[in-house]
Amino acid sequence: MRLKKLRNMKRIIAIIVTCCIAAIVISATHKETKMLRHVVLFKFKDDATAEQVKQVENAFRKLPSEIREIKGFEWGTNNSPENLNQGLTHCFFLSFDSEKDRNVYLPHPAHKAFGAILTPYLDKVVVVDYWVKD
Repeated sequence: MRLKKLRNMKRIIAIIVTCCIAAIVISATHKETKMLRHVVLFKFKDDATAEQVKQVENAFRKLPSEIREIKGFEWGTNNSPENLNQGLTHCFFLSFDSEKDRNVYLPHPAHKAFGAILTPYLDKVVVVDYWVKD
């Protein structure tokens, strides 16, 4: 009986040690790399129709498939109850591995084509770029 408990305890310790080693290896190999975030906020002209705004949304949503330097993409519309958005309704959030990648994106023909679709309906834009910090 005592020998059986000792064997079970050794197995449990072996499992715990294995899990700890696996966690350390996974943590070391999957450290999140620093990302450059590019945040874009739009206010559309008052006379922009819902269809025109949808056209802009769809055009922006296509950019990650056209520009390989974009590593992450999210977007949405304001729903803050604070009423501090100053008319800005749309947020587009892009991630890049480097400033070099962002600098490829900015003059990219697909980005320029998007700008041509956006410009007639745009009232205001705010752009903020930052490096993710721990």
